[in-house]
Amino acid sequence: MAMQDHVRNPLEWAWDHLKQTGHAVEATAHTMEGSWEDRDAAPPRVRRIDASDIGDALARGFKDFGACRTDVIFLCLIYPIAGLIISRMAFDYGMVALIFPLVAGFALIAPLFGVGLYEMSRRRELGLETGWMDAFSVVRAPAIGAILVMGLLLLALFCVWLFAANLIYTMTLGPDLPVSATAFARDALTTPEGWTMIGVGIGVGFLFALVVLIISVVAFPLLLDRNVGVGTAIATSVQAVRTNPGPMAMWGLIIAGSLLLGAIPLLVGLAVVLPVLGHATWHLYRKVVVH
Repeated sequence: MAMQDHVRNPLEWAWDHLKQTGHAVEATAHTMEGSWEDRDAAPPRVRRIDASDIGDALARGFKDFGACRTDVIFLCLIYPIAGLIISRMAFDYGMVALIFPLVAGFALIAPLFGVGLYEMSRRRELGLETGWMDAFSVVRAPAIGAILVMGLLLLALFCVWLFAANLIYTMTLGPDLPVSATAFARDALTTPEGWTMIGVGIGVGFLFALVVLIISVVAFPLLLDRNVGVGTAIATSVQAVRTNPGPMAMWGLIIAGSLLLGAIPLLVGLAVVLPVLGHATWHLYRKVVVH
């Protein structure tokens, strides 16, 4: 007699997901070997957009957030929690001068953290049921190796930014470490060296943010949507910015302003800002890249 279906216990469920993850990791190792190569025959084409398209992408992002609000807030709470832990560690190890660069530099790696949100928007677009666990299904994407390589590239830029920020501090208020957060804030805001540090830091940070915007504005959604290589994803992002300099500048300012507002209340606001921007990025990609 055939065995009847039964409800799986937590151990069976965990074991099944562990096996799926193992297969995904094995496949990822193979796809990373050719992460710069293209698999799709036709290269993506870029269309012109305007400010109304930016507004529509944000509106659609808010709709996705409203539909998945509980799931994405739960998913994105990890980022402010991680930020608070890192900030606390910076205080403990006398790295007060790097707290602001750490928080500001989050914008450089935010596109990587948004991949799961792009997947949730993609599933909603297809009319599929969507939950927070679906964000992790990106590991089964054909171009997962390229996604990881692109993520490592952004992480490298983030590390270079921290090195640059530390160098700027050393050449202005350093090389001695600040004795306290209060002393550091006083020196930064009331001395010529402090204002120099702030001015140069903002200028250098802007250049890093500009580079990340240019190379990644549609790169991660494209890698999730099509089986292309990192080179094609970056080239498409560059072309998107060249074709739409005004709208992309507006998009960059919206991202910077939103992340700043989300970071002010102890980074907790990022639990709302990140999912809205993540979902909106997917819809912006749909508007920019011709399918």
